Amino acid sequence: MLKVGLAKGRISEDARMMLIHLGFDVSEMDQSRKLIFENSDASIHLVLLKAADIPLFVQDGSLDLGILGKDSVLESGMDDCEIYRLSFSKCRLCIAGPKERVLLNNGIRVATKYPEITKQIMKKRNIDATIIQLSGSLELAPLIKLSDVIVDLVQSGQTLRENDLEVYETLMDISATVIANCKSRRTKKIEIALFLGVCAKLEVLSEAI
Repeated sequence: MLKVGLAKGRISEDARMMLIHLGFDVSEMDQSRKLIFENSDASIHLVLLKAADIPLFVQDGSLDLGILGKDSVLESGMDDCEIYRLSFSKCRLCIAGPKERVLLNNGIRVATKYPEITKQIMKKRNIDATIIQLSGSLELAPLIKLSDVIVDLVQSGQTLRENDLEVYETLMDISATVIANCKSRRTKKIEIALFLGVCAKLEVLSEAI
């Protein structure tokens, strides 16, 4: 049996087709407040939890696999555990700010949900920045002068435009990805291969549509 963690929210919604092909009753998942589900042949236990918590559960061995955004993987420092990149939940990690452009110089204040990623980016650019960690409503930070710019995920950019902000730079492309526990990669090779086989098949089908 594989124990698989799935990030709540956008990724779990985008993963519906994959879950159906893996034998899950998505209608039950829609109607229930349960956090653990079994597929039709009980070969997979699916656990719904916050994306930020999945790396810890996978590292600990409580989960064999985790499905979450690449952003959460990088923020956790567990990118070496990534085994398969999925093609859904695509977006971009961007630097954004007011339309009157702010220069990225020493002393700049950056609001973000991703302090570790942002620190690494600023360090590589030799910019001495103040990192302000927020859990949401990042667009508000430049508007009330809490920060000069933000580092956040951007999909359509509509929220930025509605708040008179714009993308300054795309830092990286983001999508859903699969991470694996190191021990599970050795002890559950066949189960993981079958799981990834379903993922790969769906990738081919989605490209053909």
